[in-house]
Amino acid sequence: MIKNLHAKDIMISEVHVTTPTDLVAAAKLKMMRCNVGGLPVVDKKRLLGIITHRDILLAGGEALGLKVNDLMSKDLMVVNRETQIKDITRIMADKGYQRIPVVEDGKLVGLITQSSLIRALADLDD
Repeated sequence: MIKNLHAKDIMISEVHVTTPTDLVAAAKLKMMRCNVGGLPVVDKKRLLGIITHRDILLAGGEALGLKVNDLMSKDLMVVNRETQIKDITRIMADKGYQRIPVVEDGKLVGLITQSSLIRALADLDD
């Protein structure tokens, strides 16, 4: 049942990440190779920000030579493993976020994307 779903039930546990010192070009390449639209930025699993394909496109071609730290979003909305699905969907709908990091003690433990949310809802009938 939907009301009983929490972040831990729908999150992606094996998250592709980048570091703040990686080049934006490397992060873009990783997104393309992993078929994802954004990467959490971590340092020793500690979440520092997110960089998205859209961020890179809007910054223009010159941004490819910058460090991820120069372009990443730092003001993030995060949840923990026990956050209920209704709160997650409200954040996504109200803020327009396509991905929400799942964090415990400041460390990234998962990621909820619009796709992972839709997949979890589609699997409810199984």
